[in-house]
Amino acid sequence: MTGTIQIRITTNDAVLTAELESSAAAQDFAAMLPLSVELTDYNRTEKIAQLPRGLSTAGSPEGFTPKAGDIAFYAPWGNLAIFYKGFGYSKGLVKLGRIQGDAGMLGKMAPQQARIERK
Repeated sequence: MTGTIQIRITTNDAVLTAELESSAAAQDFAAMLPLSVELTDYNRTEKIAQLPRGLSTAGSPEGFTPKAGDIAFYAPWGNLAIFYKGFGYSKGLVKLGRIQGDAGMLGKMAPQQARIERK
């Protein structure tokens, strides 16, 4: 698995590890790290956070169907999304990576600051 980037997401309630894809969007995201963001709940499905800038979506599919544990960039809004439940196909959603382990606990978290960094 050469070339994969491991990241750590640290909050007051948890430390999660994830692996990023090898896409242009994921590489662009990795270039922003370390990053401090506020994770808030959206639609009782995902935690979202505003990014300082948009990401390159060059070569990315038009959208995808996220599963629990997926980390994505929602291009129309310019935000990061970490899914703790599956959701339907979403145009403009670009997969960045995947949480290693159970992402379900994210649903129980109140809004809080998170630090995202390379592992």
